[in-house]
Formats: sequence, structure tokens, C-alpha cells
Amino acid sequence: MNWLFRPLASLKLTIVLLTLSMVLVFLGTMAQEPLGLYLAQARFFQSAFVDLAAMTAAVKKTLQMIHVYLPPSTAADVMGAPFIPVFPGGYLLGSLLLINLIAAHVSRFQLTRKKAGIVLVHLGMILLLVGQLMTDLVARESAMRLTEGQTRSYSESDRRSELAIADVTSAEKDRVVAFPDGLLSSGAVLEHAELPFKVRVARYYENSMLTNRTAAPNAPAVTEGPGTRFVPLELPKVTVMDMRDVPSAFVEVTGPEGVIGSYLLTEFIERPQALKYKDRNYELSLRLRRYYKDFSLTLLDFRHDKYLGTEIPKNFSSDVRLRNASTGEDRTVKIYMNNPLRYQGLTFYQASFDPRDERVTILQVVRNPAWLTPYFACIVVGLGLVLQFGIHLVGFIRKRASGAGTPPPSAAVA
Repeated sequence: MNWLFRPLASLKLTIVLLTLSMVLVFLGTMAQEPLGLYLAQARFFQSAFVDLAAMTAAVKKTLQMIHVYLPPSTAADVMGAPFIPVFPGGYLLGSLLLINLIAAHVSRFQLTRKKAGIVLVHLGMILLLVGQLMTDLVARESAMRLTEGQTRSYSESDRRSELAIADVTSAEKDRVVAFPDGLLSSGAVLEHAELPFKVRVARYYENSMLTNRTAAPNAPAVTEGPGTRFVPLELPKVTVMDMRDVPSAFVEVTGPEGVIGSYLLTEFIERPQALKYKDRNYELSLRLRRYYKDFSLTLLDFRHDKYLGTEIPKNFSSDVRLRNASTGEDRTVKIYMNNPLRYQGLTFYQASFDPRDERVTILQVVRNPAWLTPYFACIVVGLGLVLQFGIHLVGFIRKRASGAGTPPPSAAVA
């Protein structure tokens, strides 16, 4: 199999891939200013290839460093341009580096005592690459917003949305069917086995703002609710960190007998739209995507103390009550900076607060099954380096010791 592994294990290939990776990191960093962090990450690092429009935006920004000014590209220009691959992206380069490293082991390295340290070093690097890929694919971040005295058993995405239909007939428990925003588009028909009706998305706005209905006379008609007075206006998608898209949608609920009702759903209006059908009560809403837990957190006390006369936090902490009915747990936990709560594979960080309400805390909720991988990888690499240098050091000391006991050639002749 040398004909296959020899080109894949080539050191020249390693140098080329590392050089391309450095260029990618540089251009991806430069692109964050015109495109925003999330779009730059998606186009440069979370893709197999970088498209021409994104590369052009990065090159234009780079040329400004040497005082060459061209009309800058915007996020709207990049998202509206056809995808023409021109440069390898993060996924492709990372995968090729991993293949190159494994092929080098198969074709060149042998499992001998003298090479044990080198083998460990490369295994640690492989673990680091695989761990980073797993983190990128399966890690999930969300937020839990709590007011003092409030209890919640779910966190919310900070950028993704869902269309939720809740059966609120029972006073004890709601039954919720949620369609993620990836399924929402103008003309889409949403149905589920637990719903006795279908929902047709008449028009969907990925980002919007509300205005009076008189400003958009051609907007779809609604039968009841805020849509009788307001309509959304479509806005360009947001890519900067401190803003997000606010979607809206006109939906039409239909059953076997025909149209039941039509509504305007938008995140600008938090109150769900009520629907009664076949003696059951439903609520329709377009909201941030929720991730439910089998436990709940209650905010007992939130503190954001500052040093006198400054805005520097002195104490930034949340006292929460954790309750899990399935395990019988009921305990109080203090979450503060650099001291998160780790529970059931989730990590709750003290992330932010509401400057308009001193009773509100915002906890960042991170689910990352591969969070220990970088630590293990660094430990393996460190052990490999120590072992390899130790093997050479012992060999060198033994060689010096054996050389010191041998008389010089001139003394042996005498």
C-alpha cells in the first residue's frame, strides 16, 4: 500500500497544508470586520471551500493595510453572491492534515521503544484535531435568562428560532410541537402526527421589523391578532455579534374542512396567538429555539456589586436552586465568574445580566461532549515530549559514561 500512503504521508504535503492554514486564518480574521464574526466563521472555517465573494471581501480588507482602498464588500453582497469555490476551507484543510498525520505513522513510524515518545506526540495531535472537529459539530451554546424568584427548565438559543404550537388544554402540562427555522420558508407546509391541522407558511421573513399595515397594503391578510394592525418589513440578515435576526411569518392554519385561521407570528410580540379547534386550546408563537432539561433552576438571588466609583465588577454571582424530580435532588448552588455549575453534561456560566433590571441574570449554557479532549491531547503531547527527551538523555548519559571508562589511545600505546 506504499503507492497510496507515500504521497499522503509526504512532508511536502504537510508544509503546503500548514502554509494554506496560516493564509486561511489570516484572511478569515481580516474578513470578520466587513462580514461579521458568524458569517466569517461559516465561510472560512466551517466549510470545505471558501467562496469567491468571501475571499474578495477578505482581500479588499487586507489591501487597506497597504493603503489600497477598493469599494468594500458587505455581508449582504457575500450572502447574495453565487457560491464559487476558490480556496480550501477549514474543514478540508483540517481533514487533510489529519489524513497526512495518520498516513505518516502508517508508512514511516515503527512501534519501537526509541520512537515511543514521537508516537505519543503525534497521537496527541490527532486527538486534538479530532476533538476540535467534534466540538465544532456537536457543541451547543444557549442562554438561560432568570429573574429573581423565577423557575425555568429550558434554555434558549441566542440566534436560532422555531415555530412552536402548544396544546395548553391540560392545566398540568403543555404538549408542544416545534418546527426549527430550517424548515420555515415561504410556501412551506408544516404537519405533525400530534397536530390535527396543518400550518402553511404564507410568507416568511428571516429578519424583519414591524410597521403599520397601511405601509404594506399587499401583505397577506390575517383573521385575528396583531396582524390586523401590523405587518413586518424584510431586513437584511444580521451577521455582527451584538445583534441578531428577528424573524416574522404569516401562517395559515388549515384542517380537513378548510382554513381555520391566519395569523402573524413574530418575535417582536411575545404573547402567543390563541387558537381553539375541536374543543382543544392551542397557542402559536415564533420564538427563540428552546432546549428543555429534565431539571429546573430557580434564581434565589443575583448580585452584581461593583467597586465604588467604577464599573469594575466586585461580585458577579447567582444563587440558584437546582431541583430534579427524577433523582430527588434539591440543592442550592452558587454560580459566579470562573466557577460554573456542571450538571448532566451541561455547563452553566455566569455570563451577563440585564442592565435595565438588576434582578435578572443571564447564564450561558454550554453542551460540549468533547470539552475534555484538548486537556487529554495536551497531556499526551507533554508525556510524549518528556518520554522522547528522556530516552535520548538516558542514551546520551550512558554513552558518555561508557566513553569515560575507556583509556585514550595514546595511554594504551604507552
